[in-house]
Amino acid sequence: MNREENLSQLEDTSKVWDIVVIGGGSSGLGVTLDAVSRGLSVALFEKADFAKGTSSRSTKLLHGGVRYLAQGDVLLVLEALRERGRVIKNAPHLTHKQAFIIPVYSRLERIKYSAGLKVYDYMSANLSLGPSRYISKEETLKRMPGLKPKGLFGGIVYYDGQFDDARLALAIAQTSDHAGACILNYTKVTSLLKDSEGKINGVKIQDVISKKSYPVKAKMVVNATGVFADKILQMDQPDATKTIQPSQGIHLVLDLDFLGGQDALMIPKTRDGRVLFAVPWHDKLVVGTTDTLREKPKLEPEALQKEIDFVLQTAAGYLSRKPTREDVKAVFAGLRPLARPKEGSTKTKEISRSHKIIVSKSGLVSLTGGKWTTFRKMGEDTVEYFPKVTGEELAPSRSKDILLNGFTKDIPKGHWSVYGSNAQSIQKLAEENPELAEKIHPDFPYILAEVVWAVRHEMAIKVEDVLSRRIRLLILDAQAALNSAEKVAKIMASEMGKDEPWISQELEDFRSVAEKYLLKK
Repeated sequence: MNREENLSQLEDTSKVWDIVVIGGGSSGLGVTLDAVSRGLSVALFEKADFAKGTSSRSTKLLHGGVRYLAQGDVLLVLEALRERGRVIKNAPHLTHKQAFIIPVYSRLERIKYSAGLKVYDYMSANLSLGPSRYISKEETLKRMPGLKPKGLFGGIVYYDGQFDDARLALAIAQTSDHAGACILNYTKVTSLLKDSEGKINGVKIQDVISKKSYPVKAKMVVNATGVFADKILQMDQPDATKTIQPSQGIHLVLDLDFLGGQDALMIPKTRDGRVLFAVPWHDKLVVGTTDTLREKPKLEPEALQKEIDFVLQTAAGYLSRKPTREDVKAVFAGLRPLARPKEGSTKTKEISRSHKIIVSKSGLVSLTGGKWTTFRKMGEDTVEYFPKVTGEELAPSRSKDILLNGFTKDIPKGHWSVYGSNAQSIQKLAEENPELAEKIHPDFPYILAEVVWAVRHEMAIKVEDVLSRRIRLLILDAQAALNSAEKVAKIMASEMGKDEPWISQELEDFRSVAEKYLLKK
């Protein structure tokens, strides 16, 4: 992806795009991928970086949703299980099968969880990642040496998918870009353009970097801004009813040895009815999540003290070594764009996780709700509205079979896996320039060549783009990311032709963000 080349496409103000997508998270990227699979011309505008918000702050799971099955949402689970299989097939370098263990503390729990997970297995059908089964107390503790043995009866093993969310978002963006879409980060939609009859026929955008504005014509405009969907709806119609109820989920990152092994822990019911996961990811342990209603969406949400306490206390009830605030390497929070419930309902479990598509009188198409696992289906369902909005015919969707950027069957080892087939090119950079073989931080495997690659090929503009989403250091170890920022900024400045004031400003900007990921002792 080349940002300058894509920006230059906007100079032709007479061009009419088939679809303009507002939002560069999982929803907007899903729409873009499906649209290009049908041969449509697409421009996507993201006001910050790709997956800057919710889409880089997930529990890192591609799953049908065991808890949604318990709530009776069978159709959502079926859809998610199908999509889980497709993502794993199309992006094996960014996804993999993950074993989960549910600790069992009575014979009744064994029967209940075994029965529920057999239904989950059955629903997975030919896309199953493996059958669930009961294991003894001894095997459970062997596989999870950090689990507290007191009262343990045994465990139920089942399988789901795991992925790198921000890297998957980037792969979808790159795949769409290579297929002809105009993909741009740091481009803010400032207004919606309308014809004399009040129908939307484009957007006005501003390049956040240069401050230059562009009018962009389109046959259909899609609002896929997640928790910010209401802002675009109100841009269209100032008195528009709110459709989104933000729900915050937080995660704490610990050293992997708190649990031990490579299996993930799933606690199906905590003291307040939530599900809690402890999942090995990039050699750390990601523990979460919460489900806390928030009134206003924020681009950089912060974990509440009560959420941090809840996760620590719940984890302490299951782990031999109780984690404390001092053990937390990073804390990150994300906001789910849930469809707003009926008046008077405040429980997040009453709010649908299914996606919803709204077409305004002006023709604005808004995609709300949904979950990462079903991003492609959400996109397909949204693009299906193209004939209704434009009156034009629409080719069949082919997004189910698109192999994502970096696809390879020969997946590189270690942290290189997320680059897939691109890993060799980055390694070659380091071979040709030995100084780029230097580690970004001594405790992590990332090297400076990855920074150069991120600037040249992955549209990284800011230090945060690199340290948070191109490599995942900020959410793995916030202090290590802070310690690495100056080294990264200097490499980026050299690559982008920036000066010392740019470096100073970037370090200040990154510090203000990174401090939100540090747990105050």
